[in-house]
Amino acid sequence: MADNPRWTRRPEGSTWGDFGPDDELGRLNLVTQEKVLQGIAEVKVGKTFCLSLPLDYPGGNVINPRRKPPELRPTERNGRPNMNYPLRCDDPTALDIVCDDQVLLTLQYSTQWDSLSHVGQMFDVDGDGKPEDVFYNGFRAGQDIIGPVLFDAKGNQTPTNQTPGARRLGVENMAESCVQGRAVMIDLEAHFGRSGHIVGYDDLMRVLEKDRVTVETGDFVCIRTGFAQMLLDMNKQPDPKKLFASTSALDGRDQKLLQWVTDSGAVALLADNYAVEAAPARPCLDDFCATLPLHAHCLFKLGCYLGEMWYLSELADWLRANGRSRFLLTAPPLRLPGAVGSPATPVATV
Repeated sequence: MADNPRWTRRPEGSTWGDFGPDDELGRLNLVTQEKVLQGIAEVKVGKTFCLSLPLDYPGGNVINPRRKPPELRPTERNGRPNMNYPLRCDDPTALDIVCDDQVLLTLQYSTQWDSLSHVGQMFDVDGDGKPEDVFYNGFRAGQDIIGPVLFDAKGNQTPTNQTPGARRLGVENMAESCVQGRAVMIDLEAHFGRSGHIVGYDDLMRVLEKDRVTVETGDFVCIRTGFAQMLLDMNKQPDPKKLFASTSALDGRDQKLLQWVTDSGAVALLADNYAVEAAPARPCLDDFCATLPLHAHCLFKLGCYLGEMWYLSELADWLRANGRSRFLLTAPPLRLPGAVGSPATPVATV
């Protein structure tokens, strides 16, 4: 563990400092050249799968009221919509017709990456008895990850007068690393169907054993529950009650499951459901708890990434039919400096 200028103590079980005092990649450091070659070695037939939903799914904002569908519109040229725009309007001799557009996009509306600046926690990084709002590797809210306001302990706001964004741990770090390597499929739907079963450690171990799935350090882990397929079938009219009652999710309160994530060396957990973990989580018996305990464990402690609402059904069915569980994953996010999340169009090659 490297000496760190931002903290004198780190959360128990975390990887803070393990990859260097200023590390912003977390477990993406485990995707070595060897791991990329392992992923490439899984390409046997050259077949590819798109692992993204259309980015205008789920539809509406009933799944998350803060996240709205993309708004696509033309740019303007000379005060006119720049869609099927005849350049002869500007030059009578021109033959060209031009289309050019722009989008107002909620970055985590559909198939998405959570970066390490997506979720932090209150933690006493200085050992002075005063918890502070911090993120992975001790990067600070209000200093490294900046919003338009600062919140005090009581939730009062003070304007920052700064441009909002993640100065550290932004999603551009992921993009620069390319996010390509070996991935492993865990098919929960094949075992639990549309039961809505909350999957704990013991459940997961039985699935891995029955399907002969092995997760090794530096692997990306995909988890099929059927949620994304149900979203597609609902045709932009999602029924949250049915979705969450019918599809599995990981039990973020299961300490044995969290320890498995630690021990597995997984780079990311990539699920086809919303949040990867069951939300809301089971009640917590401690005085203070993370609302999303798996998010806290992965993003805040381990530097293990999360992906949500990935479309995994076609790939999972093909892998099962062909007696396989591993494949090459290529899944960079947008290289958008300062963003805390990003849409994704992942590609699996088998």
